[in-house]
Amino acid sequence: MFIGHFGVALAAKKVAPRTSLGTLVLAAQLVDLIWPVLLFLGVERVIVAPGTTAVCPLDFISYPLSHSLLADVGWACLFAGLYFLFRRDFRGAACLGCVVLSHWFLDALSHRPDLPLYPGSSTLAGLGLWNSRAGTIVVETTILLIGVLLYQNATRAHDRIGFYSFRTFLAILWLIYLLDLFGPPPPSETAVAYAGLAMWAFVAWAYWLDRHRAPKFAARILSDKMS
Repeated sequence: MFIGHFGVALAAKKVAPRTSLGTLVLAAQLVDLIWPVLLFLGVERVIVAPGTTAVCPLDFISYPLSHSLLADVGWACLFAGLYFLFRRDFRGAACLGCVVLSHWFLDALSHRPDLPLYPGSSTLAGLGLWNSRAGTIVVETTILLIGVLLYQNATRAHDRIGFYSFRTFLAILWLIYLLDLFGPPPPSETAVAYAGLAMWAFVAWAYWLDRHRAPKFAARILSDKMS
């Protein structure tokens, strides 16, 4: 799952309009941003194995600290707790916790059975959507489109940056998605880890573009005060 995670982040803006899209994207991608660090440390393992599924050429050998259900519950509670500590926004914190945890369930839909329920678990989850390229495209695109519609319904651009940066953000995401689907497999496991770290750029981009968009309820309040 790739653009589906971003779809969840975009949709969550409707639920938590005061929370930056950057924070929501960080929550949706959190475990995938932690994962490359654990790969570099040798704590978790992946190998490039084209043909493992029709969509993803990776064989996830071990990733219990980043991708087990119990670990992700822990990451969700930690992330939500830190947000509430600094922002005192219970609604935003609860939403962020759910967004972090949504990552495991979307991955369980996509992956073949390789997601542990807890570190050391012999029971592995995965419904194998990645075995169908067409099915993966339909499901992920649908989630993204729903997220885009909800985000646009919840916010509006207050300058050209807010208008064009959002559309560019989506276009680049879609381009990367197509390259992942139809391009060659990564040359090495190290390249996979570096590509994972590069996703931090989308977190920064989401923070920037969201600063140029305003929640529609705030825009209405401002308009009422000026009239």
